[in-house]
Amino acid sequence: MKKHNFLSPMHKATRQLGLHFERRAADSDLSPQEGHLLTYLRAYAPAPIGDLVRIFGMKGSTMTSMLDRLAGLGLTERALNPGDRRSFVVSLTAHGKSVADEVQKFVEQTERDISKRVSKRDIEGFDAVMQAIAEVTGVVVRPERKK
Repeated sequence: MKKHNFLSPMHKATRQLGLHFERRAADSDLSPQEGHLLTYLRAYAPAPIGDLVRIFGMKGSTMTSMLDRLAGLGLTERALNPGDRRSFVVSLTAHGKSVADEVQKFVEQTERDISKRVSKRDIEGFDAVMQAIAEVTGVVVRPERKK
């Protein structure tokens, strides 16, 4: 089989999406990472801060700074973790949920726009590559969501 590079194109695609989201958020106070965090919290809050650090691949101090900023904008709030009183969980405020809903709409539109440009076979190939990455790395960032 012909050698194919996967990592460089994936990095490029990640950067392209980041810039796409930056352009979209240019008139807001949110970075793409903050928008991503809000949409994650929309689905999974309340979320322990330790989980957020692991899932987003950030240092604890970086996540804390981001959470401080989002709390300052009135989008998130922290509370003691009822399962471990030594840690905190993060939730969206009502305003944060509204903002997260708007970001999610943009994410879904981007997904639809991409889907229009690929075939079912392309998607199956993409899914196979993603599965191969999971198998090669053996890394589970977040367990699959139960449907």
